Amino acid sequence: MATITLGGNEIQTVGELPEVGTKAPNFSLKKGDLSEASLDDFKGKKVVMNIFPSIDTDVCSTSVKNFNERATELDNTVVLCISRDTPFAMKRFADDEGTDNVTNLSDVIDGKFGDDYGLTMKTGGMAGFHSRVVIVLDEEGKVIYNQQVPEIGEEPNYLAALKAVL
Repeated sequence: MATITLGGNEIQTVGELPEVGTKAPNFSLKKGDLSEASLDDFKGKKVVMNIFPSIDTDVCSTSVKNFNERATELDNTVVLCISRDTPFAMKRFADDEGTDNVTNLSDVIDGKFGDDYGLTMKTGGMAGFHSRVVIVLDEEGKVIYNQQVPEIGEEPNYLAALKAVL
């Protein structure tokens, strides 16, 4: 279990992030068209997972836009933006904001992704939502970088995450 904060108030997560050097758990998440995506779909590519509570909040939407801009500079790399938002909300955001360099994925059905990755918040007013996390995987699906942002209202360290894929 990890401890993070929201506005200075402590929140506990359900577990710990996958450690650097370990194989990331596979997942099945929904795309905006309701088709499914799994980690296996991205085998052979580096994967940046930008994970956050909700696309409709300022910091979360900023992180998606920021990674969308930077994704154009990355070779053999996909950026996955993952939350508990509905696939429809994720698609609406992508359409409205033109964020077509990233892939939005929804964990709304059962929250299994958040639990398997140890990042679901289990206490506080946002219990059940994902905490703000960036995980980077190599081409074989091994974790090469992770960051659980200690204060949910803060942005992740974009440069450190992107440096891991270079």
